[in-house]
Parts: sequence; C-alpha cells; structure tokens
Amino acid sequence: MVTIVPITRENALIVKDVRLRALQDSPNAFSSTYARESRLMDGEWIARAEQLSGERAVGFLAMDADIACGMSVGLLDQGDAGRADLAAMWVAPKHRRRGMGRALVDAVLAWARMRGVRVVRLMVTCNNEPAIGLYRSLGFALTGQTKPHTHDSMLRDCEMSRSID
Repeated sequence: MVTIVPITRENALIVKDVRLRALQDSPNAFSSTYARESRLMDGEWIARAEQLSGERAVGFLAMDADIACGMSVGLLDQGDAGRADLAAMWVAPKHRRRGMGRALVDAVLAWARMRGVRVVRLMVTCNNEPAIGLYRSLGFALTGQTKPHTHDSMLRDCEMSRSID
C-alpha cells in the first residue's frame, strides 16, 4: 500500500535518494541537474528537508512500503500569500499510472488550501505530454505563459495553474 508522508529532517536522506533518481530519470523535467545536486553534502539535504517542513514550504514523499517512489513540493509565493507553486513533482517509472501523482498533488493542494491559497501554479516542460495530461486531469490549465528551459535552450517550460475552491 502506498502512503504519502511529509518530508522531515528524519527522512532527508530518503529525499536525497528520490531527488537524485528523479534527476537521472527525467533530466529535462527539473530546473536543476543530477551533476549539481549529487555534489550536495548530507547536511545540505537535511537543511533542505527542514525548509520543506516549514511555514512557507512543504514536501511529501510517496512510499510503497519501505520504497520511496515519488515526491512533490509546495512553496508559498514570496510576494503573494494567495499563490503557491507546485514543484519537484516526480513519480518513479514503475509506479506511474497508479494514482501516486494524483495523491502527491492532492497533498500539496490540501496544504495550500489550509494556508488560504487561492491559486496554485506549476511549470512543466512543454513537450512533457504525460505530465501535462496528469495536471489537466487535476484541474490545472495552461496559462499561455512560457519561458526558456533552465538548462536546455531547445526546450520551453509552460506555466499551468488552477484555483483552489
């Protein structure tokens, strides 16, 4: 059975493992790279995990028994407390199309709703049709805003958003 658990200091090294697997599996889906993040020391991963269990951010892991198979992050907008961003979303290939992506997004949406957020945004690589399809099924829509991908000039990132009711 899969469970969604909050990211904490205690599971920071599990977060490290999941994040590095995500960066290897889907290098164009993130604004960072495996090369950059694999050099981080364990203390830096612990500090990240602590930030993701704070007042302005949250992180979740999808756990299939003892195996971490996905993650998601929610970040309150710095300039507008009514907006938040969904980030760092990933599900391991063997666990896709089994409801984990939905559960991870739902966890971030619930967190955002509890903080009075009105709109949740995300950026997705414009050619990532499976991810765009998942987000659309969860009520997100393309906004028409795009920007160049962080580390591949041939790609663009598309913004999607949804309101919280």
